[in-house]
Amino acid sequence: MHIPEYKNYLTLEKHYSVHTSESYLRDLDQFKEFLEDHDSALGNATYNMVRQWMAQLMEEGMSSRSVNRKMSSLKSYFRFLRNQGFVEHNIMTLHKSLKVSKKIQVPFSQKEVSELLDTDYDPLSFSEVRDRALIELLYVSGMRRAELLSLTLASVDLEASRLNIIGKRNKQRIVPLMNSTIKVMQNYLKIREVVDLYNDQSFFLTEKGKPIYASLIYRIVNHYFKKVSLKTKVSPHVLRHTFATHLLDKGADLNAIKELLGHASLASTQVYTHTSMQALKNVHAAAHPRNKKS
Repeated sequence: MHIPEYKNYLTLEKHYSVHTSESYLRDLDQFKEFLEDHDSALGNATYNMVRQWMAQLMEEGMSSRSVNRKMSSLKSYFRFLRNQGFVEHNIMTLHKSLKVSKKIQVPFSQKEVSELLDTDYDPLSFSEVRDRALIELLYVSGMRRAELLSLTLASVDLEASRLNIIGKRNKQRIVPLMNSTIKVMQNYLKIREVVDLYNDQSFFLTEKGKPIYASLIYRIVNHYFKKVSLKTKVSPHVLRHTFATHLLDKGADLNAIKELLGHASLASTQVYTHTSMQALKNVHAAAHPRNKKS
């Protein structure tokens, strides 16, 4: 029911990334399938049916956090229908999200990151050179996986030593590049020419010359960090978390980190501060005049 119009709304008005838009539409399609299995249709959906779907998802073992994400997709869709006058009532108006426990994401240590990035790799292997550049860029920029997916050749300005990142809601930000990172990118761009069979403008490519995709980015990060870390949670987002935490540990200003991460508010950035508490304690103990040193 008005799916094409909703898709245009997500991409053209909300300026969501392709990855985000596809996630919203996939959740909507799953709800549609649930309704069809119960001899109903999207146009006849009620909030009671939404609650039944939630119950089924949780019975199947889905976490409250994942269920909330799917409900967020439905809220967006039915709000769109109401705002456009396609329906008289938004069935999700009274919906309340499930309570979820806050998970503390443990970042990689500086030792783990250094061990990985300082390891020798085959300079003639496209995949090894690309993977090294990809992990380096995630760590030094703190960009999201979706932002890495949308990175183009024009986005990486090595002469000006900066990245031009397109973030959420099409918001642009600039992240500086260090000389060591520039060298890694230059090495990648040289070997990239070998697989660039289609004159593709995507910065990161597969071995077949196609644009890199979300699950491959996840597999690359997971594969390499499993070699140097015992953490159960290994993902591109943990690298983003690590970027922010390491900057905080070195005394970077929270507002500066907010700009580098592309957060709309400082509250979003503050979630990273808990892992830097020990570093803050050390600074406090070393600097405060009331600290009694032995």
